[in-house]
Amino acid sequence: MKRYDMRHTWTAVLAAAATLLTACSSGSSDAAPSDGKVTLTYANWSEDQAPAMEQIAAEFHKENPNITVKVQTLPWPEYWSTLQVGAAGGTAPDAFWMLADHFREYAKGGALIDLSDTVKTAGIDMTAYPKAVSDSYTYEGKIFALPKDFDTNGIWYNKALFDAAGVKYPDDTWGWQQVQDAAKKLTDPAKGVWGIAAPIDAQGGYYNTILQAGGSIIKPDGTASDFAGPEAVAGLKFWTDLQKAGASPTLKQLSDTEAVSMFESQKVAMYFSGAYWALRFHKNADLKGKVDVAPLPQGVKRATVTSGIGNAGYAGSKHPEELKKFLAFLGGTKAAEIQAATGTVLPAYKGTQQPWLDSMPEFKLQVFIDAVEYSVPLPVAGNTAEWQGLAAQYLAPAWDGAKPVEEAAKEYQTAVDQVLAKQ
Repeated sequence: MKRYDMRHTWTAVLAAAATLLTACSSGSSDAAPSDGKVTLTYANWSEDQAPAMEQIAAEFHKENPNITVKVQTLPWPEYWSTLQVGAAGGTAPDAFWMLADHFREYAKGGALIDLSDTVKTAGIDMTAYPKAVSDSYTYEGKIFALPKDFDTNGIWYNKALFDAAGVKYPDDTWGWQQVQDAAKKLTDPAKGVWGIAAPIDAQGGYYNTILQAGGSIIKPDGTASDFAGPEAVAGLKFWTDLQKAGASPTLKQLSDTEAVSMFESQKVAMYFSGAYWALRFHKNADLKGKVDVAPLPQGVKRATVTSGIGNAGYAGSKHPEELKKFLAFLGGTKAAEIQAATGTVLPAYKGTQQPWLDSMPEFKLQVFIDAVEYSVPLPVAGNTAEWQGLAAQYLAPAWDGAKPVEEAAKEYQTAVDQVLAKQ
């Protein structure tokens, strides 16, 4: 379940169109039957989380026997293209997961159902959610999604590989140098093991190091980026230096096999990423007793980006009142408690996180909750999906050593600013 990946192409869009028309034809396009029973569709992109979503849908049905919710899980490469085509063609799922970097384009386009009145009538306390997440789904003073979960980042690490290399486990005293030194010591070409995975990853990677260096991604007024500033360049170099040292698989290798898969196959010892991988690692029998998590390292300061999935609804749904009722349920304590107790994900609703911590006691999951104190909202401005999707194109030459980081960062900043100028 990858949170941010803008590599899908128009080929995927066209391929997904056929999938959408089949998958969603029983959802928002159906009129209510004469017996008053309604079926809603609820789309997500995670096979790991699908069982909990099914359990939530079943619990909602118990309280609302006339409303059935069909959970649809689409592969990540197809999810956004499917949603895009469906929103434009009137066949989108009734309810679906939303991300902050895509939110504005859907809100501006009128594709999302307004939940502002629902929040009031259902008595939903918006302060129960992390502000950084709830603010991400507000547009022009209106609420268009309710936070499902939230995430911060940490260092997932393989204790067995650390032990084999005689390297101390990471902890809250680590800075950048400790990570880089450890990554080099942990790298063993003869065994096909690397110390760390260093993909071009915004949320789990370079956004955090840019912030830790004292930099920013988007300037406060949202009209320009800051990728070419000295602090941002330092944050990018943290990763390119690891590539240059051979302490990480190459971009080509990380393109063939995702970083998380390399971590699971025990080919990389450290992986910077979010709380949402905990359940997957917990279920992997090959990793039992071998994996744990530590805070991200400090640079000039400590920092991590934070975000979370929002549950949104399609404005063109044939069953808007039933849909609003379901979305309110998704935003409440019962849905959060199901996510927590099953270890599915760190729920956004205040006071429901402890069962999640208890469900996987082998991991120091408190790291992710403690990180809220130094977290920064995921940068969102203009068409975030568009400018974020350009990162690989402009930054890859720096990762591959074909271009100085300063030059690649400047070119990327120019490209981002051109996108922001169109907002």
